[in-house]
Amino acid sequence: MDRRLKVSLTGILTVIVGVLLSIPNIMNYFGTLLKGFDAKFGLLNALLTAVGLTLVVFGLFIISAGLRKMSFWLTIFIVFVFIFTVGAVITFRSTVSTDTSETVTKEVKIKADSKGAKMVDIPMGSDTKTIAGILSKDGIISKPQIFTLVSKINGFDGKYQAGTHILKPGLEFNTIMTILTGKPESKKVTIPEGLSYRQIVNTFVKKELATVDKFDYAMKYQKYDYDFIKDIKDSNNREFKLEGYLFPDTYEFAMNASEKTIINVMLENFKNKITKEHYKRAKEIGMSMDEVITLASIIEREASNTKDRRLVSAVFHRRLKSKDLNKLQSCATIQYIFLNKEGKVHEKLTYEDTKISSSYNTYIHAGLPPGPICSPGIDSINAALYPDEDTDYMFFIAGPDGSTKFSKTYAEHLKAMKQYGLAK
Repeated sequence: MDRRLKVSLTGILTVIVGVLLSIPNIMNYFGTLLKGFDAKFGLLNALLTAVGLTLVVFGLFIISAGLRKMSFWLTIFIVFVFIFTVGAVITFRSTVSTDTSETVTKEVKIKADSKGAKMVDIPMGSDTKTIAGILSKDGIISKPQIFTLVSKINGFDGKYQAGTHILKPGLEFNTIMTILTGKPESKKVTIPEGLSYRQIVNTFVKKELATVDKFDYAMKYQKYDYDFIKDIKDSNNREFKLEGYLFPDTYEFAMNASEKTIINVMLENFKNKITKEHYKRAKEIGMSMDEVITLASIIEREASNTKDRRLVSAVFHRRLKSKDLNKLQSCATIQYIFLNKEGKVHEKLTYEDTKISSSYNTYIHAGLPPGPICSPGIDSINAALYPDEDTDYMFFIAGPDGSTKFSKTYAEHLKAMKQYGLAK
């Protein structure tokens, strides 16, 4: 073998040994940084890296001594391509994994009560740089610039989900990015039929999704673009304009959902539940939708099943048309007054209670109250629209066992009251 070739091969071998000694340590250092951790070389690794780089330089000189000038530059190019390729492959495989499968998500799922866990809110429309700043401020990461770089390399940019995510310090960047592209934390809230606005607000407050002040502000002053709201007549006597329209249902809200968002979702649900047929029927019976919802809210609080609701509706419809018995005389409206004033209903109502001064008191004011007294379900809304027309009841009374006694005359009604112990 030619002496020059032997010298060149020796030089190449020396470079390869130097690369194997230095490149893994260098890539491990940068790989650690790219994972989001503090990187330290350590004395041994620094020594091996220094020896490796020395061998690389020394090997290049040996190669240059054994080859002609043109071959020398060609060899230098090949060697550096080799070094770059090895380093890139090692770095990519060890630090820039793009695996965002469900398996990874399940493995990195962090519970709210985990040690060091924090709720991190990502606002709607946040870009990667903003998110990196939030994570840095919350103590989740210490190198926001590198986080931004790795996010771009990994292809996570534009995939992060706004909302609340549970994170903790010490996670790899890839793990953090996987969590942030997953479904945000949320809470389920069930709003039963028949809850008043105040009761609905308290439900969200207990779930730690809202505060009373912010909810009231969103209710009174925020604008919501729905036709049924435009049809509500403004009244100074109305407690809450949107009372009755926060549709009862089971919802799932992000942890950082605003009070306006919560109200808007419930209003959207109302819009979807009330069909054209409902509006058509309301027009047929000569009522606005707001009057229908107001009547339905009273029916909701007065009866507990479909049959009784349609009978109660029939009584109220006759009363609304009657010249002599045009007062609904609903105990539910009295309880609504106490609920708003005292935060609770009374176990029993007295005769004096029915004389309380309020525009919602249907014992002293004829017709419907200024607005709904609760959020009625679709069954009560249908009952308000389709009363039982095969009866001529004018009175009813709710018994202590949940049953409802209907009467045609006041004498029958008085007899029923005595039967339930509500009159002497």
